[in-house]
Amino acid sequence: MAFIALGINHKTASVDVRERVAFTPAQLAEALQQLCRHTDSREAAILSTCNRSELYLEQDSPGVDAVLQWLADYHRLSLDELRACAYVHQDESAVRHMMRVASGLDSLVLGEPQILGQMKTAYAVAREAGTVGPLLGRLFQATFSTAKAVRTDTAIGENPVSVAFAAVSLAKQIFSDLQRSQALLIGAGETITLVARHLHEQGVRRIVVANRTLERGRLLAEQVGGQAIMLADIGQELAGSDIVISSTASQLPILGKGAVERALKQRKHKPMFMVDIAVPRDIEPEVGELDDVYLYSVDDLHEVIEENLKSRQGAARAAEELVATGADDFMLRLRELAAVDVLKAYRQQAERLRDEELAKAQRLLANGGDPLEVAAALARGLTNKLLHAPSVQLKKLSADGRFDALAVAQELFALDEGESKR
Repeated sequence: MAFIALGINHKTASVDVRERVAFTPAQLAEALQQLCRHTDSREAAILSTCNRSELYLEQDSPGVDAVLQWLADYHRLSLDELRACAYVHQDESAVRHMMRVASGLDSLVLGEPQILGQMKTAYAVAREAGTVGPLLGRLFQATFSTAKAVRTDTAIGENPVSVAFAAVSLAKQIFSDLQRSQALLIGAGETITLVARHLHEQGVRRIVVANRTLERGRLLAEQVGGQAIMLADIGQELAGSDIVISSTASQLPILGKGAVERALKQRKHKPMFMVDIAVPRDIEPEVGELDDVYLYSVDDLHEVIEENLKSRQGAARAAEELVATGADDFMLRLRELAAVDVLKAYRQQAERLRDEELAKAQRLLANGGDPLEVAAALARGLTNKLLHAPSVQLKKLSADGRFDALAVAQELFALDEGESKR
């Protein structure tokens, strides 16, 4: 048995590579089943966000090369290119890594809460696909429990620090008074929802939500007193938008250089602030070449985020201790589980021997045997049978010079040194 956590993230790979390794929600179930078919993975789950794509696996023995090859083939990447930015954690290191990720300790924004929900979704998808079994299932539950303890027992979640918060903070640096600004938000997922709330709290004059499905866009727009439009209508709102923040699951860019150029002409080149949080990107990188456009990607938010993280550093140290304890406890329980099958077999053997001796005693009693003699014979026979196999094996181990095994046997049978010499 081996746990493996393998993937890439914002620390090891550029946004260009991350968007090529990302899995869409529609791909996940089929990808999981394919992963289990083409590698030695008995259980598997995939976490894919804008900042990371990770595979969580349970195998008989670590087969990392086959998994890397599958991931490279699936996304049509060269194996060398993937190896250059991939990381691999095994067993206790994999357990600790999953717990750090779920607790927000490995995120671009330290302590951000969205990752725990994303990991729970990854677990639910894998269960639905039939690729999570008892071992990986136990690991996920232990991970969620540890992440909950981190949220409850430390201050790592205090102060609103997230990619969404960082994007709005940057907007405040571009526009001194957000109350005079209009925002166009593309998408209606969790990140955009947070962006909308932060902008609303800052008193942004007008918020427009563009989404593939109008109904979902309306649900978000109503929360912030905004308006919802379809993606096809973005062009009509672009010229009036000072702030454009996009985060969708689209596989192709939604905003191109030409559309932004036309909007700038209508605005008479009044500046536009744009943030592309999506992976793959929603806004063509060439848009950043235009004058009067301030275009930022997820990776560009580092400075703002670092400034907002100082208050969380002390809490992070306490969180790391909780993760270490959680990983240790899980591995301890896992090692205890390894003894369950042996104990079960030993108990079944003992019960079979007991039943044989009991049946013999009952026959003797039925034939008029003396109860005291029968009870003594039962005790003697059961003792001899229970000790027979261990006695034979201990003599063999001793003959083979396996004195380490003899020491283990002494500990197993709870014998003190005096008893073992009698």
